[in-house]
Amino acid sequence: MAARRAIKTIDWAAIAARINENDRAIYAAFKSKSDGFLRRMEEFPESVPAIDWAFYKKNISGSMVDSFQKEYDSLQVPYPADKYTATVEQQAEAADQKVKAFIADSNKQIADWQGEITRVQSLIPFEQMTMEDFAEAYPQVAWNPDKPTLWPHIPEYQPGDEPEKIPEPEH
Repeated sequence: MAARRAIKTIDWAAIAARINENDRAIYAAFKSKSDGFLRRMEEFPESVPAIDWAFYKKNISGSMVDSFQKEYDSLQVPYPADKYTATVEQQAEAADQKVKAFIADSNKQIADWQGEITRVQSLIPFEQMTMEDFAEAYPQVAWNPDKPTLWPHIPEYQPGDEPEKIPEPEH
């Protein structure tokens, strides 16, 4: 008979630390259901208790005990095949790779934004800037006399960005 496998310890405190306050009820229901399953599983012994065939042979006459013993020894209860552990491990490895890539990208963005913070802190305070200082610090948003804009000065309302006209229906 195949061995029974179960997770013996779960770090419920670590899981609870990551749970959102709105999901506490779902977490509590999951934990109680998991504890119930574990209690039910622990009620039974790890292996089937051995049968004392000598006792039965001594107290029961005939070949019935021998036939029962032969049938019992040849009995094979199939344990369900584990089809999912490999898939879950592959998914965990893929998720781990995604997390590592996300962390690397985030660290790169943090370094870029730290550089931007350093650059902004080294500028003259906005209250003391002239229009020329602002145009030098932010050329992409400063007023440019070579490219005047119309009110309201947002990209959607500037000339040259009109959508195609809808053709008139023919009657």
